[in-house]
Amino acid sequence: MGRSRRTLPEELLLLALDPTTGTTAQPQSLDLGLAGAQLVELALAGRIAPDGDRIAVVMPRPTGDPTLDSALELLRRRGSPVRAVHWIGGPRLGLRQIYLSHLERCGMVHAVAGQMCGVLPTTRYQATDTAISRDIRARLDSAIRTGVPPDPRTAALAALAHAVGLGKHLYPGNEGRSSRSRLRDLIRHDPMGGLVAHAVMDVQNGVAAQPRRNPAAPGGTRQPAAVSMQPRHGSMDRVAAH
Repeated sequence: MGRSRRTLPEELLLLALDPTTGTTAQPQSLDLGLAGAQLVELALAGRIAPDGDRIAVVMPRPTGDPTLDSALELLRRRGSPVRAVHWIGGPRLGLRQIYLSHLERCGMVHAVAGQMCGVLPTTRYQATDTAISRDIRARLDSAIRTGVPPDPRTAALAALAHAVGLGKHLYPGNEGRSSRSRLRDLIRHDPMGGLVAHAVMDVQNGVAAQPRRNPAAPGGTRQPAAVSMQPRHGSMDRVAAH
């Protein structure tokens, strides 16, 4: 995988990074979204594919991205397709800090050390090239404004942004209500992004039940469970611990 293109986890994190406060919106759900974004990126790279509501490795060859390859190897070791909701809800949190550190090494953000209450050390992150963040935001805005079906990468980014609750961060207030609605609707334009976004929302809502079976499908083929399209919104992260 060439490094000339930003990965979905990187784009999702930059989208969530507040340029004023240097903190990330929706910190708890963002970790889940980053795990989901890794799955979509691996699918776009041809390494994994959906199997009902499960994820199957179809090509174990490394991508060249160490963080993605670590996830790919964990999936490969499972030996059989894993439910997306179980993978995203698994013990792989902390991805937010991993990717913040990665973006710092790449020169896309820089860390600003500080203190809370004059005692507790904190670290905030500022984008070093705001044009990159503006480009990511412009892709979403264009898809929302024009109504033209976006490319799979942008559709998946929109689905993940909705799933982790970034809608109110990106399009706040009553004036942003229609944009938030259209952001939610973009979820239908990428099957993998939709599957992962639903799984992210399932984990947030505590839904880990067995997948529903479609009675019309031969042999009860697995189908993704129907879930609410409204994510559970958390508070703005005020401290990004170093």
